[in-house]
Amino acid sequence: MAEPARIPDSMTLPELTLRGVIIGALITVVFTASNVYLGLKVGLTFSSAIPAAVISMSVLKLFRTSNILENNMVQTQASAAGTLSSIIFILPALVMMGHWQGFPFWQTLGLCAAGGMLGVMFTIPLRHIMVVKSDLPYPEGVAAAEILRVGSPPIGEGEGAPVGTAATAQREGSQPKATGMGDIIKGAGIAAVVSFAASGLRVLGDSISLWQSIGAAVFRLPMGFSLALLGAGYLIGIVAGLAMLTGLVIAWGIAVPVLTAMGDRAADMSIVDYATGLWSSQVRFIGAGVIGVGAVWTLATLFMPMMRGIKTSFFALSREGRAQAGAAARTERDMSGKWIALVTVVLVAILVATFVSFLKGEPAAQGSIGMLVTYAVAFAFVFGFLVAAACGYMAGLVGSSTSPISGVGIVAIVLVSLLMLALESATGLLGSQAGVQMAIALAIFTTSAVVAVASIANDNLQDLKTGWLVGATPWRQQVALLIGCVVGAIVISPILELLYNAYGFAGALPRPEMDPAQALSAPQATLMLAIAQGIFTHQLNWLMIVIGMAVGIGLIVLDAILKRTCRVARMPVLAVGIGIYLPPTVSTSLVVGAVLAWLIERALRRRAERTGQSYDAFAEPHIRRGTLMASGMIVGESLIGVLMAAIIGATGNEAPLALLGADFASVAEWLGLAVFAAVAVWFYRRVVVF
Repeated sequence: MAEPARIPDSMTLPELTLRGVIIGALITVVFTASNVYLGLKVGLTFSSAIPAAVISMSVLKLFRTSNILENNMVQTQASAAGTLSSIIFILPALVMMGHWQGFPFWQTLGLCAAGGMLGVMFTIPLRHIMVVKSDLPYPEGVAAAEILRVGSPPIGEGEGAPVGTAATAQREGSQPKATGMGDIIKGAGIAAVVSFAASGLRVLGDSISLWQSIGAAVFRLPMGFSLALLGAGYLIGIVAGLAMLTGLVIAWGIAVPVLTAMGDRAADMSIVDYATGLWSSQVRFIGAGVIGVGAVWTLATLFMPMMRGIKTSFFALSREGRAQAGAAARTERDMSGKWIALVTVVLVAILVATFVSFLKGEPAAQGSIGMLVTYAVAFAFVFGFLVAAACGYMAGLVGSSTSPISGVGIVAIVLVSLLMLALESATGLLGSQAGVQMAIALAIFTTSAVVAVASIANDNLQDLKTGWLVGATPWRQQVALLIGCVVGAIVISPILELLYNAYGFAGALPRPEMDPAQALSAPQATLMLAIAQGIFTHQLNWLMIVIGMAVGIGLIVLDAILKRTCRVARMPVLAVGIGIYLPPTVSTSLVVGAVLAWLIERALRRRAERTGQSYDAFAEPHIRRGTLMASGMIVGESLIGVLMAAIIGATGNEAPLALLGADFASVAEWLGLAVFAAVAVWFYRRVVVF
């Protein structure tokens, strides 16, 4: 386990600086846009801590007085804002159902900022028990700390002051090691070029599928060509990748063939439309059941750490807790209990005002606004507090990128909808169709607040782990997290508005002439809306959800058996559910990335054995290069997606830069496959042959 930096309390290196805040804000815009686009397209976001650390170092190296602690603050702010983009797992559902015609700036800002900042407040008291005293690996947090250490001079070495700065390195005739920015740029550049050729020029396809019918049963062999997903698959690793492959087989190798064989296809309907319709309307709910069971199981297994976190939270507000905090060393000083309580009260007030604004002017809610706001804010606060510890623990265990935020959202939307049904006699909201629609919208808005809390809690402890390892002052880092939430909340609404007007969402196109095939699928938001509508209209496909729950329980048992009998093989339930639920061309790209990571690891192990070196020491620079290149590919493709959204929005043309017509589509598919394979081979060689 990595050891924390030993920095004297008397040392006063600049940490939270104005230039750092400005640089962090600029990086925030990049990663928030990237994550929003990727999340709406495929239902996944990525942890921005590692690439943010690299970019921060590369920029701050231009200043003679920069140091590792200032770098850490910049990556903390940027990664928090990038993580807040997880709000897209639920918020677009309000547009899909027609309650919103866009994304109102002030309501979106209030919800995201207050929810995200509450996530920071809820996890501050958990830092000591879950970061300092815990043996959780915190993969992204440790990796970001190592990158900061590699790219910065060691703190506490050399003579004179300031210590640990770029000036010190120059005075001693040495230079910090390369930051790895070049690897990010290479990955981003290749992904950007390929993505522009596919989504802009339309000379490359983005997926290919082979369909086969055996009797009445329909099978599909899909393949996607997204380099962003190849990079994401590389980051999640082989265990999660094989679990997603299992979900893909369950969906398209078992469920869809069985349902198509049992059904009756209309004579004028193609097997493609028939099978895809069944998957969308039925099989995806099996995935929802699996994800729901996985989320509940995760919360159950984290019950004791959650209780310890709650106990610590109350102790931090006590007189004894405040006294201990005041006498603590600089690297142990969290934001005081008084400030935590004060900021929390202000944030709850902002949430109340945001919910009042959301309900004001809705005829169905008149007469019960006070009760509905009280219920919604209380649910978001209490449930958000409970899941904050669970999400922080899960992020520490498996990393922020693979933590089950969407699973938490599913549990929240079910609970808030069922509790709202129970309040029907008091509110009378469900007595009309307009009231039902209002109740669905309120359930989605409330769940959005919970997701904002959960996503930041998911990231916060990861960043605090990085700070602990490099010797940062915790309270300053917590202020940086709050700043990151505000900056991220400011840019989320305009980015969502831009993407919606350029592409539209599944089932919600802003203009009738738009091509539904180009719409962003927003898979989690689609599922959350379907669940809420199903509960309030009593038309939820419970049979498929129950089947999914049964599959999820079976997978939990299987995973427990594998944990006892096999050191390596596991079957994470949430990853299987995601594999069932995501579009198959998305899952296959992720699986290829995971397999690529496994092949690279095997090659590095063989080389380490041949040279007689320790695998960890030999592989570290290779793995770091792969991580940075994969992060770059995600950022590069995502930014091209945002750029194309701006061009489409400005021209009103769905394919303004296309060079070839639809008759070239079949050739473009095979060209896309060839390019995808070539990039995978290049990635392998670039990482292995160092």
